[in-house]
Amino acid sequence: MLRPFKFAAAAVALALTGSLAGPLAAQDGEPQAGGTLNVVIQPEPPGLMIGLLQNGPTQMVAGDIYESFLRYDSDLKPEGQLAESWDISEDGLTYTFKLREGVVFHDGEEFTSEDAKFSIDVFLRETHSRMRTYLTHVESIETPDDHTIVFNLKQPFGPFIGIFETGTAPMIPKHIYEGTDFASNEANNTPIGTGPFKFEEWVKGSYIHLVKNEDYYMEGKPYVDEVYYHVIPDAASRAVAYETGKVDVLPGGSIENFEVPRIRDMENTCITDKGWEYFGPLSWMWVNLDNEPLDDLNVRKAIMHAMDRDFAKTALWNDLGKVATGPVSSSTRFYSGDTPDIGYDPEKAKQLLEDSSYDGETIRILALPYGETWTRWAEAVKQNLAEIGMDAELVPADVAGWNQKVADRDFDLAFTYLYQYGDPALGVSRTYLGDNAEPGSPWNNVANYQNAEVDEMWNEAALMADPADREEAYKKIQDQIVSDVANIWLLELGFPTIYRCNIKNPVNTAFGVNDGFRDVWIAEE
Repeated sequence: MLRPFKFAAAAVALALTGSLAGPLAAQDGEPQAGGTLNVVIQPEPPGLMIGLLQNGPTQMVAGDIYESFLRYDSDLKPEGQLAESWDISEDGLTYTFKLREGVVFHDGEEFTSEDAKFSIDVFLRETHSRMRTYLTHVESIETPDDHTIVFNLKQPFGPFIGIFETGTAPMIPKHIYEGTDFASNEANNTPIGTGPFKFEEWVKGSYIHLVKNEDYYMEGKPYVDEVYYHVIPDAASRAVAYETGKVDVLPGGSIENFEVPRIRDMENTCITDKGWEYFGPLSWMWVNLDNEPLDDLNVRKAIMHAMDRDFAKTALWNDLGKVATGPVSSSTRFYSGDTPDIGYDPEKAKQLLEDSSYDGETIRILALPYGETWTRWAEAVKQNLAEIGMDAELVPADVAGWNQKVADRDFDLAFTYLYQYGDPALGVSRTYLGDNAEPGSPWNNVANYQNAEVDEMWNEAALMADPADREEAYKKIQDQIVSDVANIWLLELGFPTIYRCNIKNPVNTAFGVNDGFRDVWIAEE
């Protein structure tokens, strides 16, 4: 019953080969002002105050309402946004940002370094768990004048220059929030930032409407007059909305993967998997290292070599993304592709299993409840294990059930994918540090991987000032974790953004549609 599934899926994939990537829209020509951009948003965000909410839908909409000091290109190099220049001292202890003059919030009040300090040192220190963690490395924050802010660090913290993006360090208007209860402030319902678009209206269950910020500090931008984010709960209905012309942009994950080739082949349709470089979404299966026989390294190696990940990439993900080489995504700083071999080798897997303590136990696989693609993937993994002689069962769960089972460590293998935030110290170490493995969270070191030597290397690498030293340290870390098969790494996920080809430049940063609409323009068809 299993092999026909694999053959059929592979046949579909082969039939699509050669045109899976689809065209990319040419970004040449003179930008034209005006027009309306219609975008899918799903699910509907719980709110738009990005200093309080960091989930994906909130960041997608609020990323063009709020701004931070910097943006980052596809190579994760910083570009000025609210900061026009920045300087890092040779010892890596002092970061000085010169802020743009003449920037105003959407209510007309001037943005100054006092807003910047309040945002980071007061508001986000209280509300934002990632920023609060980063601030443990900061000794003091100074504002010598209205347009300069200086961070004095306790010790070098290599990733520090990478945290000043809108999702992590949004600039909050001090004059609205100082002295208030941040969570209940009425302004949360009508968010006010410095970004290229202003909040206009939110009809719950229908759409969110942003309009052009006429006082934006970049002359001529944004180009488009308004953006509508359409709330369409059903994936099939989102595909229909694009087909009928209701929406122009389908952000990554808007439609089921099996729908992508059909939509991609429509007239005036372009596709790209760029715009995820900062997030570096990496999929893997957590291994419950506290359960027998998964505590046996040979069992884990056997499972790893049994995974036909090229099949999953081609048949399930439309050839988008990459086969993972370990715990770090190739778009993340200090990635090493030269890690110990974890490639597909079923014969090797069978021998490893024979040499292991495996004695016919049934391996419980917890799939991600995110749609048909993930269900099919779990079925393929079950088949891969059967092919080397391992018995497995799929454990059904909805989103709440998945969260609970992973938090309670009630699984043997559990699908997941997490963001890496551009640097191993920001988004990778949290899932492997031994002191971050307490049950209760589905986002920490769920596998309970324990290696004191690796923990020490993680901590030392984060505090190195020299990038070359960090690169060497992270190479050793990646090699050791892969040798230990701490988890079963699958794919660097490729989430395609699909859009009309006359929508120019929709993806222009490492954050994709989350912060790039200031540079979008609409050409005549």
